[in-house]
Amino acid sequence: MTTAVELRQAGSERVLHRLMLEEIPQPGRWLDVEGLSYLVLQRRHRYRLRSGRYQLSGVALLVKAQKQPADARWWNERWVIGDPSCRFNARSPLLRCAVLPEGPCERCSHYSLS
Repeated sequence: MTTAVELRQAGSERVLHRLMLEEIPQPGRWLDVEGLSYLVLQRRHRYRLRSGRYQLSGVALLVKAQKQPADARWWNERWVIGDPSCRFNARSPLLRCAVLPEGPCERCSHYSLS
């Protein structure tokens, strides 16, 4: 079953794309549309009342235009940037770590296993 999805720019709520998707990405995942890469920050569901029941009619994804970093990896059912085994890693798709946010982890003098 495909669902109508709107990609909206985070902050301005401007509609970037309208598309139909079979699987709607969760926040923290990257989505490629027409050669552009977006990070999904939030999902908003829209429902319609039909025959006394609510049915999903569409989804708005708040996104940020961002290329997926080369050191992004799938870890514990989600995306993280950098090495998640370091104790300073934020374990987030938005921020690598508090010590060296721009990375890479290999050059950080504070790198230590958690």
